[in-house]
Amino acid sequence: MPGGDRLHRGGARLTAFAALPTPALLLDEPRLTRNIARIGDRVKSLGARLRPHIKTHKCIEVGRRQIAGQFGGITVSTLAEASVFAAAGFGDITYAVPIEPGKFAAVVALAASGVRMAVITDDVSIPEPLSAAAARARVALDVFVKVDCGYHRCGVDPEGPALLETVQRIGAQGSLRFAGLLTHAGHSYHVRGAEALRAVAIQEREVMRAAAARLAALGISVPIVSVGSTPSITQVDHLDGVHEVRVGNYAFFDATQATLGSCTFDDCVLTVLASVVHRDRARGRVIIDAGAIALSKDRGAVEQDPAAGYGRVLDIDGADLGLRVSSVSQEHGIVSVADSALLDRLPVGARVRVLVNHSCLTAAQFDAFLVHQGHQVVDRWAIHRGW
Repeated sequence: MPGGDRLHRGGARLTAFAALPTPALLLDEPRLTRNIARIGDRVKSLGARLRPHIKTHKCIEVGRRQIAGQFGGITVSTLAEASVFAAAGFGDITYAVPIEPGKFAAVVALAASGVRMAVITDDVSIPEPLSAAAARARVALDVFVKVDCGYHRCGVDPEGPALLETVQRIGAQGSLRFAGLLTHAGHSYHVRGAEALRAVAIQEREVMRAAAARLAALGISVPIVSVGSTPSITQVDHLDGVHEVRVGNYAFFDATQATLGSCTFDDCVLTVLASVVHRDRARGRVIIDAGAIALSKDRGAVEQDPAAGYGRVLDIDGADLGLRVSSVSQEHGIVSVADSALLDRLPVGARVRVLVNHSCLTAAQFDAFLVHQGHQVVDRWAIHRGW
């Protein structure tokens, strides 16, 4: 990293924002620490265990902070994440995307390496061939049944016949263990405010409790009931009947979460440092060097905030300028600036920071976080991408 001459953390240079090449992904370490503690303590106080979802950051250093003081399990959304984290010593992993035959070999190999691997399914055709693949490698896999709690993306109907049939198919296989029921309240991202978020959280919990009770009435024990969405965990009133919470975005939060009411804007950890590369007085706008492949094309909580754009524009010190990135192309972001005095403050070469709409997608655009305390970058943490 250019600039700076003092040393910190084993030789990493302390670098001011103004000396960084752009675009760069900045991670506010004090906010990260606060967010991890807040949700970790909350889940414990509600009587459940936390299995953080590392897809948000794909970063070993963040993952280690998330499991400190917890039981140690993590959730992944890609097998590349699983492999990297397993190699770093994470030994209890749930792959929380429905398993398909093309990924059997990779999952079985991870289990054979000594990792406790759990997968999920909502398809009655999967257990038998999955068990055969596990048996050939002489390993056993834990398998959750994915339940639709109202999001309607994946999952069996909790009141339909597929729930029981899928559980029974898993139980009939010698190399599989029925791990329990798992869901994701993704529809929490389509409401706004504490009351509405709490209603989704209650729905998520009650659907899962009822599904577990339905199986229990048939003599089928449900080892784990697993739920997970950052908006719902911030507002849920209790987790009776729930054993495990899988959330990830809480570590960083973002403009979407703040708009929904899961956090405040002061809780948001990630910003993209960008430079003004063009100023157009006639059109009242500036162009920055952070476009779609830096910010992503996620428009955030556009249902609740139609003017969300592609991120909020802050000054280099983090003060909100009241501007949004209104459109993006691959390398360019357009920021409309109606105030001529504010436009004067944004000459070519000026640095701004974009508070991102969706931290998970933005992090996936970069190779590393530049970790900062105040206005000094103190470390660099790798982001491990891939599928």
